[in-house]
Amino acid sequence: MSRPRLMRLLLIASQNPGKIREVRELLASLAWGIVSLERFPDVKLPPETGETFAENAVRKAIAAMEATGLPSLADDSGLVVPALGGRPGVRSARYAGEGADDAANVAKLLAEMRGVADRRAYFVSVVAFAAPGEPVQTFEGRLEGVITEEPRGTGGFGYDPVFYVPDLGKTLAEVPLEVKNAISHRGQALRAFVDYLKRRIAEEPPEA
Repeated sequence: MSRPRLMRLLLIASQNPGKIREVRELLASLAWGIVSLERFPDVKLPPETGETFAENAVRKAIAAMEATGLPSLADDSGLVVPALGGRPGVRSARYAGEGADDAANVAKLLAEMRGVADRRAYFVSVVAFAAPGEPVQTFEGRLEGVITEEPRGTGGFGYDPVFYVPDLGKTLAEVPLEVKNAISHRGQALRAFVDYLKRRIAEEPPEA
């Protein structure tokens, strides 16, 4: 039995301008219309209270899909620092407190890392895709790096200015978006999603 056709409009379940810009860039090859929550200002996503990135991503994707009826893509991502016991982890976006901005989160991280010799870290991204009548799919990416002692670069967002990638010899904030997307944790997860979607579309019944 063939699977039902997917609606060719994808909702990015996010209100983060930097994240939306990255996702649009990475999904540019899809012949789909792509919208964000800017078109649905009344849709409220559930708080990120899950214990894992996957749990948070799935909750947001389902909530957006149920509120709009559109296939929805959500992600939860964050920075994991082993020397800090895995922090900031799932609290990366609010590490310095609810409503904290990127600068405050980075400042708290650098303060906690002062004098710490082991500065290894990695970014994790889990992308969840929810479509009406379909099981939720998840995709994960991971990028290894090192925490710098001070911010470097003006691009990117979040912890990018203090996340140094040895293979690049730069922080993520010092490279163009296309370079970041080629290696980033979110880029890895989204490329896996695109591969899944292409396979999924190939299984659809032909147009009547």
